[in-house]
Amino acid sequence: MCGLSGVLLFPHKRSEEELQQILEITTSNLVFNEERGRDASGIAVVQADGGCQVLKRPVPASELVRSEDYRRLLSTVNDETVCILGHTRMPTKGDPLRNVNNHPLRTEHVVGIHNGVISNDDELFARLGLPRAGEVDSEIAFRLLDTVDPIQSDGRYPKLLEETTRLLEGTYAILAVDLRRPTGLLAMKRLRPLCLHYEPAWKALFFSSRYLFLRRAFGRAVVTEALESGYGYYFDALRLPELGNRPVFTFPLPDGNGAGKACSGRYQDGTTDRPA
Repeated sequence: MCGLSGVLLFPHKRSEEELQQILEITTSNLVFNEERGRDASGIAVVQADGGCQVLKRPVPASELVRSEDYRRLLSTVNDETVCILGHTRMPTKGDPLRNVNNHPLRTEHVVGIHNGVISNDDELFARLGLPRAGEVDSEIAFRLLDTVDPIQSDGRYPKLLEETTRLLEGTYAILAVDLRRPTGLLAMKRLRPLCLHYEPAWKALFFSSRYLFLRRAFGRAVVTEALESGYGYYFDALRLPELGNRPVFTFPLPDGNGAGKACSGRYQDGTTDRPA
């Protein structure tokens, strides 16, 4: 069991007060997720130009957020920041004292966080010959996403994601950003908790493993929505004012044994072949 937290941000000019409120909620959300894992924690900050910085340590989130490194990383959040991902870890595979196993994980093109267990990671690494930096099973998900280019997909991005994630066996909640298209946030949920809340005044979409953590972080009741299990959801920071908490497109995930649901990826307007 691990905790996921995150926020997708429409890049635009923000007041200092608004930015501070977003950062305070981001930090609180991460700390509240510590209930789901105390062996390690981390955070990633993604900019609209694809720049990404990651901080992770084999310490609880409540300790990480008090560090000078954490404060320094948050100070880089600005009007061009599009995503912040946070993770609290209860390890099932991969020693947290080897920091490479902790989250967020960064591969060649993707940064992401995962809760759950992927049961066929060793088999996929061996069969596909993908590079591997650590022992954690989560890494295979992001290595697979590396192979799907959101820019050079000829409008088949949803279908390619569906075909690629069909290889995964197990249970998971995943948040991932492909730095080749950094405004996009991919959320995938299969039998693990993940919910969201859209704050329209801030043009900010918040994610957390549990809705209760978001309510605690905001200090008030907020409207939250649990994502339906069995699907991948693709959100775009640039379209938050238009779509709010609705994804740009969805696609079915495998059932845990290599089989998927009998539907294909769909955009909000119902089409399947729009350029990605």
